[in-house]
Amino acid sequence: MSNRKIYRIKLTGEEREAFTQVAKGIRGQLKIAAWKVQRANAMLMCDESEDGPAWSDESIAEAFGTTTRSLENWRKQAALQGPLSLLERKERHTPPTAPILDGDKEARLTKIACSTPPNGRSRWTLQMLADELVALEVVESISADTVGRVQKKRNEALA
Repeated sequence: MSNRKIYRIKLTGEEREAFTQVAKGIRGQLKIAAWKVQRANAMLMCDESEDGPAWSDESIAEAFGTTTRSLENWRKQAALQGPLSLLERKERHTPPTAPILDGDKEARLTKIACSTPPNGRSRWTLQMLADELVALEVVESISADTVGRVQKKRNEALA
């Protein structure tokens, strides 16, 4: 494995102080997430400025329970976005998948579930509700499990 570093970290006094506070767990009265403490400690050891120890990636990885690959990624992010960006999670702008039932569709489901069940039935089953939503073209497709989760969420909200 090569010891050649593409991205080198030279922290300013302010950045070093910010990382030191996080590494020591000083941030008001709030607990600091372990991943932030790990990254802060790693960046303090990566520091190649006059005040920094400039440890090797292998030493840092061993000391703080991470991988050299993670260190490379952290150094790259620090170089491109600023060292303090390592202490923030990437904000997700949209959920990973859009919900199948939005508010209007949930209301339609509730209306169906509260209506009289089909002839010969004493109550609606989850599968019957799912089939009815598809038949009424409320959704293109939906599983009985999804219907059950939505119904459970609705019932918990009412409790």
